[in-house]
Amino acid sequence: MKSTLSELATSSTAPEKHPAHEVVYQRVRAQILFGELAPGQAITIQGLVEALGVGMTPVREAIRRLISDGALMFQGNRRVSVPLLSLSDVNELIYARKSIECELVRRAALRMNSTQIDKLEEIDLALDSAIRDGDIPGYLVHNHAFHTTLYTGAHAPVLIDLAERLWLRFGPSLRVVCGRFGTQSFPDRHKDIIEALRRQDPEMAALAMERDVMQGMEQIAQGLPA
Repeated sequence: MKSTLSELATSSTAPEKHPAHEVVYQRVRAQILFGELAPGQAITIQGLVEALGVGMTPVREAIRRLISDGALMFQGNRRVSVPLLSLSDVNELIYARKSIECELVRRAALRMNSTQIDKLEEIDLALDSAIRDGDIPGYLVHNHAFHTTLYTGAHAPVLIDLAERLWLRFGPSLRVVCGRFGTQSFPDRHKDIIEALRRQDPEMAALAMERDVMQGMEQIAQGLPA
């Protein structure tokens, strides 16, 4: 069965365990991260209230947090939108991702145990299946899960937070590229990362991550509007 974004958005944020504003934040964040809300798409408070079936206050708080994250842009008249990337933005994201995510994988290579690496391999197998099936939501979900699981193994919370904010910036554009070119346009380079982790080789892992980052961001650059 193909993965759905709504399942992902609500699976770990049950209302009985989290306040309403946190549930709304996580749901809208997932919609942005996985491109359900497209680059340039305008969003209104009232529209989210109606779509999510919640009150104004938690929606306002969620939007405030997402603007602070850089995932939404304020446009006035109670409207916000998902930012459109420019080529300059992509170049900055490449620099930032290579700096932060390569360092995270270096640290993970020295700290992850075999059980954690086995979990990464399991996620990567699910990603392979999504690529074969042309399952774009599944691809996006498992690709993100691979990276977040890997970065958690680095035990570097400040760097992880920065990496997550970067993913919010390019996630919607990644969905557009997958929709235009298909999942086959993103060959899986994660196996090189897994091999480096098993060898406990930080530099090999960092090089594999750099190639993974460059591949994805170059595809996004090619998919930008002319």
